[in-house]
Amino acid sequence: MALRLLLDSADPAAWAEWLPSGLFHGVTTNPTLLRRAGQPCRLDNLAVLTDRALALGAREVHLQAWSGIGAGPGPAAGQASTAQVTEAQAEGAQAERYLVCGRALAALAPRRVWVKLPITRAGALAARQLLEEAIPITFTACFEPAQVLLAAALGADYIAPYLGRIGDLGRDGHAELAAMQRCVVGVGSPLRLLVASLRRQEDLARLAAEGLDTFTISPQIAAELFASPVTRAAAEQFERDALGD
Repeated sequence: MALRLLLDSADPAAWAEWLPSGLFHGVTTNPTLLRRAGQPCRLDNLAVLTDRALALGAREVHLQAWSGIGAGPGPAAGQASTAQVTEAQAEGAQAERYLVCGRALAALAPRRVWVKLPITRAGALAARQLLEEAIPITFTACFEPAQVLLAAALGADYIAPYLGRIGDLGRDGHAELAAMQRCVVGVGSPLRLLVASLRRQEDLARLAAEGLDTFTISPQIAAELFASPVTRAAAEQFERDALGD
């Protein structure tokens, strides 16, 4: 598979700066990025943002589903108390809320919006139904190699392992993502590992050498990729030599 970069931002100003460069296949967002960008996590606002990203050249917009859209009473409302609701019932209710939200997000731009769901049981239940409706899925919050196999079994397009956060747990994030990639190759799945929580531009080359080819990076890291002082000095020398200085 070819290298694929996505811009991890909910800031339209960052989109306008970076999407026209042609480097980025699309954008990834979530409620946290929306809050940081001062963007309400509401369907009407996400519709505006999706249109903006696509107009700037994004081929994909990844939007995180949440349980607020169309949320109704709990699974046992009118039948049992909250204390009597089983874990399976709670997961089923959460999956239904994800399903409602996922359909609403996908309808903003069919086949251009990827619905992001956590790789939980509720997320997997919702994903199964959405995939049957030809709605593309990106699983998020991946911390374990075995979770990659769940995403591959369900037929998702992407799963996002959190490199930096895995490291925060005291684990070797690079080694674990390399193991995840070997799992994908080993089972012959077209699933892409969408590496997230990248904090240093050096991580891109290190992981690419292990066969990973899909990354979502912040505008800050995008800028760092062009910030090599020796490259800048060489370019400036070319200009001086061209002018005979």
